[in-house]
Amino acid sequence: MNNKKLPMRNGVGVIILNKNNQVFVAKRKDNQVDRWQMPQGGVNSGESYLSAMKRELFEETSIKSIKLLKEIDGFFEYELPDNLVGIIWRGKFKGQKQKWFIVKFIGNEKEINLKTKYPEFIDWKWIMPDELPNVIVDFKRNLYLSLLVKLKELID
Repeated sequence: MNNKKLPMRNGVGVIILNKNNQVFVAKRKDNQVDRWQMPQGGVNSGESYLSAMKRELFEETSIKSIKLLKEIDGFFEYELPDNLVGIIWRGKFKGQKQKWFIVKFIGNEKEINLKTKYPEFIDWKWIMPDELPNVIVDFKRNLYLSLLVKLKELID
């Protein structure tokens, strides 16, 4: 199968900050190694990026209490490693092209609930922004390094 011919999936991602400017990350249920990620997901037909981000965030974490700080300019991409193409997204895409947002979590942590209708995560925690590139799967590391630059522009 020629992975290079596959399109990129249209997606969104969200950097969630707490009051201490720590970042929310969660551990995927389908990846048992010690890797964590920020919430992300696909955009439905006719859906705005902002609506998609809010929907995905709620579907994955039950979080609704957020304040939008920034829609990051441009798009960010990553490609799946060859061994995952054909498994993820039923083999329709080679990676994701994402619009990212930075939000502040303004709710009570009791609101965070990973036991959703279609759970994707098994655990969550807050980490310092500089830890992001160290906790993500290798194929998303460059994406997270780019996002970290944008995040630091906002919080420094």
